[in-house]
Amino acid sequence: MRFQVDHDLHIHSFLSLCSNDPGQTPEAILRYGEENGLRTLCLTDHMWDPAVPGASRWYAAQPYARTREALPLPQSEKVRFLFGCETEMDRREVIGVSAPVMQELDFIIIPTTHMHMDGFTVDGSEGAEERTALWIRRFDALLEMDLPFEKVGIAHLTCPLIWRNRYLEVLEKIPAEEYHRLFEKAAAKGLGIELNFDSLDMGPRETELNLLPYRIAKEEGCKFYLGSDAHHPASLLRAKANFENIVDLLGLEEEDKIPLLLN
Repeated sequence: MRFQVDHDLHIHSFLSLCSNDPGQTPEAILRYGEENGLRTLCLTDHMWDPAVPGASRWYAAQPYARTREALPLPQSEKVRFLFGCETEMDRREVIGVSAPVMQELDFIIIPTTHMHMDGFTVDGSEGAEERTALWIRRFDALLEMDLPFEKVGIAHLTCPLIWRNRYLEVLEKIPAEEYHRLFEKAAAKGLGIELNFDSLDMGPRETELNLLPYRIAKEEGCKFYLGSDAHHPASLLRAKANFENIVDLLGLEEEDKIPLLLN
């Protein structure tokens, strides 16, 4: 059976400082889910747990107490609305969620490709070779952590934040054998792989470079989930069409979903 577009597990509300949009409320997000026939949503505002030292100034302003201001989340008979977060992996390869908080969250998104945070996740002086090595090393480091991988997703492995408008140079340099090794490891851990890229407006080269790692991930037995990473209501308008296109491009089936979505 074809992979059903029935969820969005990466959405920000106005509580994320990069949103700060009064229209991006949990209620508005729930309406988006209902209007698009989605069965599961997850609120994943940016968060760094104060119990973990090392937050940047930006993340220090988004502690767990702020994230919890969204609770209780609105619910409906049609949509299950989960409570999660998007945290960060810093330059020390430390993630910003303590074990007790992990237990309270339904889903935890961890990006390893946020290489735009100069001085926090990277030096900022890294070129293509260094960023390629970092892409591999940071993914590897995450897979070596003691985490509840059944409720962890790795966000946007292919995204401009790797190196702004030069990110394709990095994707081109990642050896296929490294993709295979890392995704084989990810499949064994049970980590969710996020599908989150704008497939509707990409040229041929960009499309192929974005699709390649996910094709290899599927081949290695990884499980996937969809995430719009929406910060504003307008970002949700094309989300489902983009999801449908990604599913078709990758030829995904229901069996390719993370177990969280099959419960």
